[in-house]
Amino acid sequence: MELEWDEVLQPVIIIASALFGLLLGYISSFGDISVHLIEPFLMVLLYFVFLSADGKKLKKAFLNIKFTATAVFFNFIWTPVFAFGLGKLFFYHNIDMQIGLMMLMVTPCTDWYLVLTALAKGNVELGASILPLNLLLQIVLMPVYLLIFYGGRINILAGDVLLDVFIVLVIPFTLSFITKRLENRNDKLKNIVEKIRDFDEKAEIIFLCLAVISMFASESKSLFDNPLMFLRMLVPMILFFIVNFIVVRFIGTKLKFNSYDLIPLNFTTLARNSPLSLAIAVAAFPDRPTISLALVIGPLIELPSLLFIVFIILNINKRKNKAKSSSEDLPAEAEENQREVNIDSSKEEGEENQKSATTDEKVEKENLERENYVSVDISNFKKE
Repeated sequence: MELEWDEVLQPVIIIASALFGLLLGYISSFGDISVHLIEPFLMVLLYFVFLSADGKKLKKAFLNIKFTATAVFFNFIWTPVFAFGLGKLFFYHNIDMQIGLMMLMVTPCTDWYLVLTALAKGNVELGASILPLNLLLQIVLMPVYLLIFYGGRINILAGDVLLDVFIVLVIPFTLSFITKRLENRNDKLKNIVEKIRDFDEKAEIIFLCLAVISMFASESKSLFDNPLMFLRMLVPMILFFIVNFIVVRFIGTKLKFNSYDLIPLNFTTLARNSPLSLAIAVAAFPDRPTISLALVIGPLIELPSLLFIVFIILNINKRKNKAKSSSEDLPAEAEENQREVNIDSSKEEGEENQKSATTDEKVEKENLERENYVSVDISNFKKE
């Protein structure tokens, strides 16, 4: 699977959008307006995400049992528990920061983790196969995690959370489903849907950037008023990336994943879906801005960290390939040396055999001459 240049630049574009949103929200009143634009932009974005999702890939993900089971375990069993522990450790007295960290960590990325996989020269097709399942499970399990881990500490009503999830996620999903059904009705509708699909990839990045700009602009003043929030989020997030990177590579190696397939496993368990978690936070917790602020800070730490991990993986695989090449050269060199030794031995053996043959010929000749001499002497003796 080859990625277009705009897909490769997607992480850079997202970072630029975030910084632009921060600046715009700080120097203007756009931040007051942008808070009302986040949900609409995200709903349009999710409509195009659902429209491009291929149900066949979900089936393909289930068929690759080892990769799917490993990714699901890390994303939806290990990570929620780990995120809860990090929240308790670093934000023990701040429940909103704990919730923000949890919401960020339990939503695996559903788009540009494939870009990171491609940049690290990994198996993009395998990574793409898990995307629909990741999207489905995080939508279903997000309210469950909030109720399990924090239901007793803050007033989280299951009905309210599910309603907000329905508005932000299910409506775009339903509209995309209707669009796909209309595609099979007649040629006119099919042509319209095809035109929408042609705009699909560009629409995703456009509305993602608009959503990111609005998100960061809406929280810009809060972020500048609380610069220490960035530093407080920095340590637990860096710890999350380091631990998950090492643990996933260790377990993946034990499970006999090759280097090519280990790369998408790394990034599907590291990259997070902050727009989705922020959309849910804005809808479910409008009166708790600290939760949204934590989710805004997340990508500022995440994107540079993951690009650095790409660099690490490339260097690890480069060293492995170099060591493998050297180990393959050594037997070849030894074989060549053995061949030369065998040739030299054959030459020496041939020379010895030739000398031996020459000696045997001389002895045989001398014996023949001696026999002839004796024969002549006997015949002369008889004549006499």
